[in-house]
Amino acid sequence: MRIAHVLNLGIKEIRGLARDPVLLFLMVYSFTLSIYTAATAMPETLNRAAIAIVDEDRSPVSSRIITSLYPPFFVPPQVITQSEMDARMDAGLDTFALDIPPNFQRDLLAGKSPTIQLNVDATRAAQAFTGGGYVQAIVSAEVDEFLERHRGQAAVPVDLALRARFNPELNKGWFGAISEVISSIAMLSIVLTGAALIREREHGTIEHLLVMPVTPLEIMVSKVWSMGLVVLIASSMCLTVIVQGLLNVPVAGSLILFMVGTALMLFATTSLGIFLATIAGSMPQFGLLIMLVLLPLEMLSGAMTPRESMPDVIQYLMLAAPTTHFVMLAQAVLFRGAGLSVVWPQLLALILIGAGLFTLALGRFRQFLR
Repeated sequence: MRIAHVLNLGIKEIRGLARDPVLLFLMVYSFTLSIYTAATAMPETLNRAAIAIVDEDRSPVSSRIITSLYPPFFVPPQVITQSEMDARMDAGLDTFALDIPPNFQRDLLAGKSPTIQLNVDATRAAQAFTGGGYVQAIVSAEVDEFLERHRGQAAVPVDLALRARFNPELNKGWFGAISEVISSIAMLSIVLTGAALIREREHGTIEHLLVMPVTPLEIMVSKVWSMGLVVLIASSMCLTVIVQGLLNVPVAGSLILFMVGTALMLFATTSLGIFLATIAGSMPQFGLLIMLVLLPLEMLSGAMTPRESMPDVIQYLMLAAPTTHFVMLAQAVLFRGAGLSVVWPQLLALILIGAGLFTLALGRFRQFLR
């Protein structure tokens, strides 16, 4: 393998990428707007949920309950009749409908346990799962204060002192931003490398390479280093400008160590992209293959759900995937400030998996050229 050939072929790949506006847009979007959306789209708490109240009691305690459901958790409540409740929920106007029965205050003062009906539109999953608990806590607090005749805190037998490490604000945006960076690195490295090979075949330039004094190894290595370098530079800029700058997400560990792990991850995923491109006959087929491969790599790698909550079989199978080790490395370095002494098993695993995928892809690539 001649270094000059690999260098010149890699520069050719970068120039080809620069002339492809669709892939450029995908790369810019994945490392800018996609990261920002993943960090800010999911609110920390219930936010402006639509709620309606059926007040059949019209008492001071029911008025307290209505006035306690205020922004930013809920929009100002709509007081409706019981006949309107089902129609409004069928139309999607309300996520929650609270029905306060007649004689509610009288039953409370008599020592009874009256029941309030809460209807929830469960199709709005993001709000429905948490909103019921919010409404129950608010109603219980208002009723207790009404009965006790004063506003106070409930006494608890045990005081829990909470210490949140690595994310003391419990900010979901920190986790969302880093997880999206990891997903974008895996996706773009596979897409760009595979698209580069398919573009060669569709444009007919692969035949030009075959008559030149270059080997399949030189062609493959040039695509790996060029597309990997593009993603590596883009991810480092994203971490510095978007994650640390715009989103103010603190990075605890060494960015250099993370970039080393990213380079090893790119070695594996770019080889996987070439392997998939040799199987696909066209760009649409390549897109379908990416869907079949990329979704399990992202969903089962531990970036979205902890690996410990998955079945043992899935945990063992996903140890053969580079994304699993990269997620472990990235979270350890960026969140917990881990050093080389902690993440060296993941680095070693990425080297071995990358070497295996590169060898497999090279064998398939030689058959492809023949």
